[in-house]
Amino acid sequence: MTTTTKSGQMIDPFGRMVDYLRVSVTDRCDFRCVYCMSEHMTFLPKKELLTLEELDRLCTTFIEKGVKRLRLTGGEPLVRKNIMHLIEQLSRHLKTGQLEELTLTTNGSQLSKYSGQLADLGVRRVNVSLDTLNAEKFKEITRWGSLDKVLAGIEAARQAGIHVKINAVALKGVNDTEIVDIMRWAHGDGMDLTLIETMPLGEIEEDRTDQYLPLSQLRADLEKQFTLKDIDYKTGGPARYVEVAETGGRLGLITPMTHNFCESCNRVRLTCTGTLYMCLGKDDAADLRNPLRASESNELVSQAIDEAIGRKPKGHDFVIDRATKKPAVARHMSVTGG
Repeated sequence: MTTTTKSGQMIDPFGRMVDYLRVSVTDRCDFRCVYCMSEHMTFLPKKELLTLEELDRLCTTFIEKGVKRLRLTGGEPLVRKNIMHLIEQLSRHLKTGQLEELTLTTNGSQLSKYSGQLADLGVRRVNVSLDTLNAEKFKEITRWGSLDKVLAGIEAARQAGIHVKINAVALKGVNDTEIVDIMRWAHGDGMDLTLIETMPLGEIEEDRTDQYLPLSQLRADLEKQFTLKDIDYKTGGPARYVEVAETGGRLGLITPMTHNFCESCNRVRLTCTGTLYMCLGKDDAADLRNPLRASESNELVSQAIDEAIGRKPKGHDFVIDRATKKPAVARHMSVTGG
């Protein structure tokens, strides 16, 4: 059962406080990254999506129940029509102090257009997914993306006063030889870099066993030329951080495969259709769209959230090997939210 404390906090069956909500505002994206989605994706019909008003109402209910950090994801969140209206609505919770942080994970393609507005609305940092600094390779990985456009977007965000963190998925045989260059570039511009192991989510054309690069191995390789010191720095997400003495920057490691981060999990994920996933690596989910639409008050949806948090599992069991050809879960990362 979920325990709700006097201050309205959501506590799961294992005593973990859930205070971080990731919201996929759309499953659509203007890229087709090879490890994330198929080139010929079938996206959700628009009629199945929650309206921006419904997304605001759901997020507000979570904030009233103790969520302090809210991250908008996709797909690519900034391609959702009128997304700035939703961000403006949500920013009122920053002004009251109920919400400590409103952030985005983005591919950077729209940042040149929106950075100024985002900064004005209280967005202080964004995560930008960038797996290579080689323009040709960037095109291969993203299929549709332009590296120059993303780099211009990153610079626009920085000029607007938004702190940028770079996220890179470590891909064997693709960008493994570039990790040092990406780290030096990011740290040289005062940006943190987080490396992520590829996860078995959704059917893609590639064989993930060919892509999978354990970060334990990558860290060992980095330690041959850099001094890495474990630090307590946290951003609310699952990354464990080290400080790189030679660059003076921070390097985050997200290791769902080699060392899962479930013992401290404080997150749940909401999709653009109103489905709540209590764990990225499990199929168990709760429908919040029906209770949301069944009543003008938020009582029914609040009860549905409590019931869902009461089912939050202890952890996931991701496996990538030759014998396990199928993904751990069938849905793509773009459905659940990056």
